[in-house]
Amino acid sequence: MVPADAPSAAVGLDLGGTKLAAMLVSSAGEVLARASAGTPADDVSAIMEAVYGLIDEVSAGAGPRAVGVGAAGMVDFAAGVMRWAPNIAWRDLPMRRLIEDRTGLPTLVDNDANAAAWGEYRFGAARGYEHALLVTVGTGIGGGIIAGGELFRGAHGFGAEIGHFIVEPGGPECGCGNRGCWEQVASGRAIDRLAAATAPGSAIRRSAGDATPTGRDVSRAAAEGDEEAIGILETVGRRLGQGIAGLVNVLDPEAVVVGGGVADVGDLLLVPAERAFRDAVEAPEHRPEVPIIRAELGNDAGAIGAAMLALESIGVPTARPEGGSS
Repeated sequence: MVPADAPSAAVGLDLGGTKLAAMLVSSAGEVLARASAGTPADDVSAIMEAVYGLIDEVSAGAGPRAVGVGAAGMVDFAAGVMRWAPNIAWRDLPMRRLIEDRTGLPTLVDNDANAAAWGEYRFGAARGYEHALLVTVGTGIGGGIIAGGELFRGAHGFGAEIGHFIVEPGGPECGCGNRGCWEQVASGRAIDRLAAATAPGSAIRRSAGDATPTGRDVSRAAAEGDEEAIGILETVGRRLGQGIAGLVNVLDPEAVVVGGGVADVGDLLLVPAERAFRDAVEAPEHRPEVPIIRAELGNDAGAIGAAMLALESIGVPTARPEGGSS
């Protein structure tokens, strides 16, 4: 039960292709309640019913002021409409109106990586930086851009879809319909693909048993010192760092924050990424150092960021960023 004298709070939602997460978050960034559920496959009505249930669960007895949504896909921010997503069944879905009609609460809908970037800016690794890039590395790659202390969304709300610039023409097919997108060579999909191509009898295959090997098997074998697994992570890490260098050349941030499930692999992926970044960024000896920092909020970043954006959209004072990252 949330105390009756708790500060103003909002429900923050992080809606992905495999998991739906909800949190009740105070204006100081404290998570007061949380709930989660699997994402019903390819059934928008079922997804929305699950979302409503999660909102009710974390709101019980709390009286939230607003709902903030971070959802995977292309968000028409001004309209609050999910226009499209490669890995979930959003197609011109008026999500803001549906949630407002169901809850009676003002609702803000944004891209999930934008929300995560805002969470890291307010309470995580990007504190103190007015210009920062968030790169989320999971099954695919997402991004959020903080420019001058504000989220950059672009003209239509579709900005920072950084996983979908083509780096390998004719390469692996992407969920967006193109081939050779950055996320196809520098994310969990790339690790899975390289794992599946390993020979019978490899440490990666032995880790998988009778199943098709995945990134988890690569990480497990690499942690045990297997050279082939370490090489796969180095290959993907190098492509990740090269892409980050290109984005730094375009955006000139003060820092790059890297998060997401694949980034949790740690040094075996990120050290090659940092090395490739230094080799590929333009004129490194003539620019201030741009640190690559690991995200701090983990899987909570999206819901926390969404809740803060929702509270700020209705004028509720929230905690301001303090301090920097090291």
